[in-house]
Amino acid sequence: MTTSELLIDDLDYADIPRCASLEKEMFADDSPWPATAFRAELNAPYNKYFAARERPGGDVVGYAGVSTLGSAGSFECEIHTIAVAPSHRGRGYGRALLVAMLDVADDCGAPVFLEVRTDNSTAIDLYARHGFVRSGIRRNYYQPSGADAYTMIRPATAESVTPESGTHP
Repeated sequence: MTTSELLIDDLDYADIPRCASLEKEMFADDSPWPATAFRAELNAPYNKYFAARERPGGDVVGYAGVSTLGSAGSFECEIHTIAVAPSHRGRGYGRALLVAMLDVADDCGAPVFLEVRTDNSTAIDLYARHGFVRSGIRRNYYQPSGADAYTMIRPATAESVTPESGTHP
Protein backbone atom coordinates (compact mmCIF):
# COMPACT_ATOMS: atom_id res chain seq x y z
CA MET A 1 0.00 0.00 0.00
CA THR A 2 1.41 3.39 -0.88
CA THR A 3 0.35 7.00 -1.01
CA SER A 4 2.47 10.10 -1.42
CA GLU A 5 3.32 10.03 2.30
CA LEU A 6 2.73 6.44 3.37
CA LEU A 7 4.22 3.08 2.42
CA ILE A 8 3.38 -0.27 3.98
CA ASP A 9 5.83 -3.04 3.07
CA ASP A 10 7.43 -6.09 4.61
CA LEU A 11 9.44 -5.69 7.78
CA ASP A 12 12.90 -7.20 7.30
CA TYR A 13 15.96 -7.99 9.38
CA ALA A 14 17.58 -4.63 8.62
CA ASP A 15 14.60 -2.95 10.34
CA ILE A 16 15.07 -4.78 13.65
CA PRO A 17 17.33 -2.21 15.38
CA ARG A 18 14.87 0.60 14.60
CA CYS A 19 11.92 -1.48 15.87
CA ALA A 20 13.73 -2.35 19.09
CA SER A 21 14.52 1.34 19.59
CA LEU A 22 10.88 2.32 19.04
CA GLU A 23 9.81 -0.39 21.50
CA LYS A 24 12.01 1.13 24.22
CA GLU A 25 10.56 4.55 23.50
CA MET A 26 6.91 3.51 23.42
CA PHE A 27 6.67 0.56 25.81
CA ALA A 28 9.30 1.27 28.48
CA ASP A 29 6.84 0.43 31.27
CA ASP A 30 5.73 -2.90 29.76
CA SER A 31 8.73 -5.05 28.82
CA PRO A 32 9.65 -3.71 25.39
CA TRP A 33 10.67 -6.35 22.87
CA PRO A 34 14.44 -6.59 22.36
CA ALA A 35 15.97 -7.14 18.94
CA THR A 36 16.09 -10.90 19.61
CA ALA A 37 12.29 -11.00 19.95
CA PHE A 38 11.83 -9.28 16.58
CA ARG A 39 14.30 -11.71 15.00
CA ALA A 40 12.37 -14.68 16.41
CA GLU A 41 9.09 -13.25 15.13
CA LEU A 42 10.50 -12.75 11.63
CA ASN A 43 11.93 -16.30 11.66
CA ALA A 44 8.56 -17.93 12.41
CA PRO A 45 7.01 -19.15 9.14
CA TYR A 46 3.44 -18.49 10.30
CA ASN A 47 4.08 -14.79 11.04
CA LYS A 48 3.79 -11.80 8.72
CA TYR A 49 5.27 -8.47 9.77
CA PHE A 50 4.75 -5.11 8.13
CA ALA A 51 6.62 -1.82 8.26
CA ALA A 52 5.20 1.67 7.83
CA ARG A 53 7.53 4.15 6.16
CA GLU A 54 7.26 7.63 4.72
CA ARG A 55 9.01 6.58 1.50
CA PRO A 56 10.60 3.50 -0.06
CA GLY A 57 13.80 2.64 1.79
CA GLY A 58 12.94 5.09 4.58
CA ASP A 59 13.13 4.46 8.30
CA VAL A 60 10.41 2.45 9.99
CA VAL A 61 7.86 4.74 11.67
CA GLY A 62 5.48 1.92 12.58
CA TYR A 63 5.30 -1.84 12.52
CA ALA A 64 2.78 -4.61 13.00
CA GLY A 65 2.72 -8.39 13.09
CA VAL A 66 0.12 -11.10 12.69
CA SER A 67 0.23 -14.91 12.99
CA THR A 68 -1.83 -17.32 10.94
CA LEU A 69 -2.38 -20.57 12.80
CA GLY A 70 -4.31 -23.73 12.00
CA SER A 71 -5.11 -25.33 8.65
CA ALA A 72 -7.30 -24.65 5.63
CA GLY A 73 -10.89 -24.24 6.70
CA SER A 74 -9.99 -23.51 10.31
CA PHE A 75 -7.33 -20.78 10.27
CA GLU A 76 -7.15 -18.20 13.06
CA CYS A 77 -5.09 -15.03 13.07
CA GLU A 78 -3.65 -13.26 16.08
CA ILE A 79 -2.29 -9.74 16.02
CA HIS A 80 0.94 -9.74 18.02
CA THR A 81 1.78 -6.06 17.87
CA ILE A 82 0.96 -2.80 16.19
CA ALA A 83 2.87 0.36 17.00
CA VAL A 84 3.42 3.78 15.48
CA ALA A 85 6.11 6.24 16.57
CA PRO A 86 4.60 9.08 18.63
CA SER A 87 5.85 11.59 16.04
CA HIS A 88 3.75 9.88 13.33
CA ARG A 89 0.50 9.16 15.13
CA GLY A 90 -2.75 10.57 13.80
CA ARG A 91 -1.65 10.28 10.14
CA GLY A 92 -3.25 6.95 9.25
CA TYR A 93 -0.23 4.70 9.76
CA GLY A 94 -1.94 2.57 12.42
CA ARG A 95 -5.02 2.14 10.26
CA ALA A 96 -2.90 1.17 7.23
CA LEU A 97 -0.95 -1.38 9.26
CA LEU A 98 -4.17 -2.84 10.65
CA VAL A 99 -5.68 -3.11 7.17
CA ALA A 100 -2.57 -4.95 5.94
CA MET A 101 -2.94 -7.49 8.74
CA LEU A 102 -6.68 -7.87 8.16
CA ASP A 103 -5.95 -8.57 4.49
CA VAL A 104 -3.81 -11.54 5.63
CA ALA A 105 -6.74 -12.85 7.67
CA ASP A 106 -9.25 -12.24 4.89
CA ASP A 107 -7.08 -14.09 2.40
CA CYS A 108 -7.48 -17.28 4.45
CA GLY A 109 -10.93 -16.68 5.91
CA ALA A 110 -9.71 -16.39 9.49
CA PRO A 111 -11.12 -14.63 12.53
CA VAL A 112 -8.67 -12.21 14.14
CA PHE A 113 -7.84 -11.98 17.85
CA LEU A 114 -5.88 -9.33 19.74
CA GLU A 115 -5.27 -7.82 23.16
CA VAL A 116 -5.31 -4.08 23.76
CA ARG A 117 -4.77 -2.02 26.90
CA THR A 118 -8.08 -1.06 28.45
CA ASP A 119 -6.90 2.54 28.71
CA ASN A 120 -5.94 2.82 25.01
CA SER A 121 -9.17 4.34 23.71
CA THR A 122 -7.60 5.39 20.40
CA ALA A 123 -6.65 1.81 19.54
CA ILE A 124 -9.93 0.39 20.86
CA ASP A 125 -11.86 2.82 18.63
CA LEU A 126 -9.71 1.91 15.61
CA TYR A 127 -10.33 -1.79 16.15
CA ALA A 128 -14.08 -1.26 16.62
CA ARG A 129 -14.25 0.68 13.33
CA HIS A 130 -12.75 -2.40 11.65
CA GLY A 131 -15.24 -4.89 13.05
CA PHE A 132 -13.63 -5.96 16.34
CA VAL A 133 -15.73 -6.50 19.45
CA ARG A 134 -14.64 -7.02 23.03
CA SER A 135 -14.79 -10.64 24.07
CA GLY A 136 -13.11 -10.57 27.47
CA ILE A 137 -10.64 -8.95 29.79
CA ARG A 138 -7.21 -10.10 30.94
CA ARG A 139 -6.34 -8.70 34.32
CA ASN A 140 -2.70 -7.63 34.81
CA TYR A 141 -1.90 -8.68 31.23
CA TYR A 142 0.85 -6.15 30.63
CA GLN A 143 3.93 -6.55 32.78
CA PRO A 144 5.49 -5.14 34.78
CA SER A 145 2.94 -2.29 34.83
CA GLY A 146 0.02 -4.60 35.63
CA ALA A 147 -2.26 -2.88 33.11
CA ASP A 148 -5.36 -4.80 32.04
CA ALA A 149 -6.14 -5.76 28.45
CA TYR A 150 -9.32 -6.34 26.54
CA THR A 151 -9.39 -9.38 24.30
CA MET A 152 -11.05 -8.41 21.03
CA ILE A 153 -12.12 -10.49 18.06
CA ARG A 154 -13.12 -9.77 14.50
CA PRO A 155 -15.04 -12.65 12.94
CA ALA A 156 -13.86 -14.17 9.69
CA THR A 157 -15.25 -12.61 6.57
CA ALA A 158 -17.65 -15.04 4.89
CA GLU A 159 -16.49 -14.40 1.35
CA SER A 160 -12.86 -15.36 1.99
CA VAL A 161 -13.32 -19.15 2.00
CA THR A 162 -15.20 -21.17 -0.58
CA PRO A 163 -17.92 -23.23 1.16
CA GLU A 164 -17.43 -26.26 -1.07
CA SER A 165 -13.78 -26.82 -0.37
CA GLY A 166 -12.94 -24.80 2.73
CA THR A 167 -9.90 -23.44 0.92
CA HIS A 168 -8.82 -20.11 -0.45
CA PRO A 169 -10.62 -18.89 -3.59
